[in-house]
Amino acid sequence: MIFNLENIPELEGDNIIPIVSSVDDIKFNEGEKLDLPILPIRNAVLFPGVVIPITVGRERSVRLVKNTYKGNKIIGVVAQKNSNMDDPSVEDLYTIGTIAKILKVLVLPDGNTTVIIQGKAKFSLIDVIKESPYIVAMVEALGKDAPIKNKKERAALKQALKEAAEKILKLNPEIPQDAHSFLETFDNLEFLAHFLSSNLNVSVKEKQELLELKDAKTRATKLLQHLLKEIQLLEIKQEIHTKAHSDIDQQQRDYFLRQQMKVLQDELGVAGSGKELEELRAKGEKKKWPEYAKKHFLKELDKLERMNPAAAEYPISMNYCELMVDLPWDTITSDKFDIKHAEKTLDKDHYGLDKTKERIIEYLAVLKLKKDIKGPILCLYGPPGVGKTSLGRSIAKALGRKYARMSLGGLRDEAEIRGHRKTYIGAMPGKILGNLKKAGSSNPVFILDEIDKIGSDFRGDPSSAFLEVLDPEQNSSFVDNFLEIEYDLSKVLFIATANSLDTIHPALRDRMEIIEINGYTPEEKIQIAKKHLIPKQRKEHGLTANQISFDEKSIRAVIEGHTRESGVRNLERELASIIRKVAKSVALEEDYNKKIGIKEVEKLLGVAKFESELYQGNDIAGVVTGLAWTPSGGEILHIESLLSKGKGKVILSGKLGDVMKESATAALSYLKYKADEIGIKHKVFDQYDLHLHVPAGAIPKDGPSAGITILTSLASVFTQRKIKDKLAMTGEITLRGKVLPVGGIKEKLLAARRAGIKEIIFSKSNEKEVNEIDDKYLKNLKLHFVDNADEVLEIALLESKVKNPIQFDLEENSKSTVSGEA
Repeated sequence: MIFNLENIPELEGDNIIPIVSSVDDIKFNEGEKLDLPILPIRNAVLFPGVVIPITVGRERSVRLVKNTYKGNKIIGVVAQKNSNMDDPSVEDLYTIGTIAKILKVLVLPDGNTTVIIQGKAKFSLIDVIKESPYIVAMVEALGKDAPIKNKKERAALKQALKEAAEKILKLNPEIPQDAHSFLETFDNLEFLAHFLSSNLNVSVKEKQELLELKDAKTRATKLLQHLLKEIQLLEIKQEIHTKAHSDIDQQQRDYFLRQQMKVLQDELGVAGSGKELEELRAKGEKKKWPEYAKKHFLKELDKLERMNPAAAEYPISMNYCELMVDLPWDTITSDKFDIKHAEKTLDKDHYGLDKTKERIIEYLAVLKLKKDIKGPILCLYGPPGVGKTSLGRSIAKALGRKYARMSLGGLRDEAEIRGHRKTYIGAMPGKILGNLKKAGSSNPVFILDEIDKIGSDFRGDPSSAFLEVLDPEQNSSFVDNFLEIEYDLSKVLFIATANSLDTIHPALRDRMEIIEINGYTPEEKIQIAKKHLIPKQRKEHGLTANQISFDEKSIRAVIEGHTRESGVRNLERELASIIRKVAKSVALEEDYNKKIGIKEVEKLLGVAKFESELYQGNDIAGVVTGLAWTPSGGEILHIESLLSKGKGKVILSGKLGDVMKESATAALSYLKYKADEIGIKHKVFDQYDLHLHVPAGAIPKDGPSAGITILTSLASVFTQRKIKDKLAMTGEITLRGKVLPVGGIKEKLLAARRAGIKEIIFSKSNEKEVNEIDDKYLKNLKLHFVDNADEVLEIALLESKVKNPIQFDLEENSKSTVSGEA
């Protein structure tokens, strides 16, 4: 409840205006019809007999006031239903209002117009006559309220209202003291009720309800209820204020003591740090953190205040207190639970990587349902340049979290993780807390980059320190050596990246969920170049799409002829090189081809640095096409076998690894075992030397996946039978002839397509991987899935012999030996 005494302007002499006065100077008969200009007001309701000032700002209202003030000065005042509406129509006004007389119009120095009006009688709005330039309506004057006939009841209600108003005046110090004596002047119950209703601290809707009541007793009773309710609120407020005041008194006492301590320090010549400590204490009071952390901080700060700033421990203690108040503690960001938006964000920033994106979406879905899930520890494992690190930034964007990154390459000191103890000069917290402080949140997406390249020496093993950090069951109570108290890391989403799993500590690897990211296929690289790399490089070099564009063939030429990688880093460099040369031509205003084709690629980048292997036909016995996986993608691999007259010597060449040599030995042993079935005479193995070679001799090769390819090559050279045209194969072979599954199926299949292969042999166990590959990559390919080597030979070997087959000249009693040459 607010008494608006200060809102009425003070006028001199005859211009003094009473706040409440009689309404009998102008009488309106009940049922009398009047045409009145209607003044809509907001945030207020005018009651009969009450004088209120109104600031008029709307152009229509200003015109209404000026025109009426020149005439009889009688207007209709109606409250708006919605106070936010600037230009209300009749439908936006209440139907019951108050006939008012304009007492005074004041133009203030700031240009605003204030009109002082007095309520005369209530009216009901009947019909609208016009709405321009302002509303004019026909209204019907309403009679006076039904009086209270019982004098005792009337006196009791008047006394109750006065006492309630007096109590409000005492409880609310904001109301001027003059209002006490002002209340005593009210003898008329209706005037008192109107005045109190006008100044009541309730909504416009509730005031309008009081205005519309036709019974004086009902209005007075309803008004009393509002006043008693406000008294209760003010008493509660005063109680809270008293309690808070006692707390402030204690704070003031502490403040005066600190000020005295400051004066003493000034006298001793050790002042200068007081302001910094006061700022730290103020930050600590506002900080959102656990109670145990706050208690520890205040204890350390009190200790720091008693310490001489010249002491060696002072800067360490100061750094410690600053770290505590700067750490985010209980400050976390709200996760975005819009899963479709997250999918769009991940797809926009990265092409492919479906399994990784699916796992992130799964995490977000569970978080949306459970709210308090502990952050999983993900490890993105794959070759360089496939987007592991940048994926972390996209995940942070998709989740709406802060982003933090820590490079672990070459890290050897355990203190980099856990921090140094405060006893050391120059002690610092570890990088985990350092990055959380920088991020300003306790639940960021935290990238642990190159976790496989952590080292160890006499200073400790950082991998062991990460065992606590990356364990969801332990990291809720992580203790940094510098901080010395527990810090909760369980809300952090840790994402590690690695190029190899072999060098990661086994216990550390066990704590992480490994998500393998394979190298991109050429088809995927083309899409990445079109959607991400080329637009990025164009922007960085100040060019537009109208000044340079690439067709798909030119991008493929760059990928296959100028790069050999799993990722797209070198591809981006080569594309940047082309765009730089075009930018140079644009700057020098030289003529150039805006559409980059294969000829332009060769002109700008030179002759291709790499050549892809192509299918070489089936005219020569012992030459079989295999499939290999490399870090830069799939490749076809030619296995060549040759027989020459000798003593059964076996030569293996082509820089083969031990596993590949063992595959060749197993294949040869199986072939000897099946010699009779295939139609090979056993004496051939003793009287002819076998040379098995894998071309590109300078490149190391290893792995078991060439097993069935080697067997087919040996079977072809010993039988001199042709190999099926445009056939390739991959699979490990056992000594019993079983064909085992191998990896890199997608990359190998795409390599076969590029080389013009039409049929491929896989292990039966690899069928599930093939089914996950997009159908567009399988188009026009015939796939065979086999369980044993006999099926391989049945598919691969034709009955026809090669041109000019070897005529075996066999002798008796020969022995064979096996050797390997690089």
